[in-house]
Amino acid sequence: MHMDRASQGRDVPLWRIVGSHRMSGASDTAYTAIRSYLLSGDAPPGSQLTEDRLSEISGVSRTPVREAVRQLESEMLLVRSESKRIFVADWSRDDIDEMFTLRQMLEGHAAERAAKLLGPADIEQLEQVNDELHQAVDQDPPDVVRFLDANRIFHEIITNAARSPRLAQVLAMLVEQPVVLRTARQYSVEDLRQSARDHDELIAAFKAHDAAWARSVMGSHLRRAFHTFADAASDAD
Repeated sequence: MHMDRASQGRDVPLWRIVGSHRMSGASDTAYTAIRSYLLSGDAPPGSQLTEDRLSEISGVSRTPVREAVRQLESEMLLVRSESKRIFVADWSRDDIDEMFTLRQMLEGHAAERAAKLLGPADIEQLEQVNDELHQAVDQDPPDVVRFLDANRIFHEIITNAARSPRLAQVLAMLVEQPVVLRTARQYSVEDLRQSARDHDELIAAFKAHDAAWARSVMGSHLRRAFHTFADAASDAD
């Protein structure tokens, strides 16, 4: 399946595309490598990471690593203690609740705007990505990595269609956390299927250009996702 335009955000978050901040080449390399490592789920939440270890992961020296770490701190993927030690961010249930509440507000707004602006080509692209998501769910066992990839692209298409760089920048700091993959592996097949059905209804709302419907579906989709995510995170701990 060809998804070049939609998949821009898979490895680079939307704020990097729309924002004004630019890092040096070496810092950008460090940022990309460290971020991928954090989002892979291989680094346990709360674990300490040294600059030497991050240099080893990214293949660059400690100076550009420091700039990358500052950016990852701003995205809440890394935290620094009072003694300046670096740790992988850990997310409590309250943190997860707040993150999904903010997503519900912001992505509901994005869906409302997108319903008025999405054209036939955009809707076709959403359908293609959602087909990919359905195929991931229908595998035995479901392909969770493929599911998450398609799910992320689906939501990014909607955010892009809202044509609000500021909205995209804020959302990019909320939609990915280092616990996502670890948690998603605990999802039931029915959880994944329900998510796919929610996407089907979102597409129907977009085809109807019904902004209120799109906002309502996105809100219930994300609230349901919160309970699924929070329960699965508890099981994974």
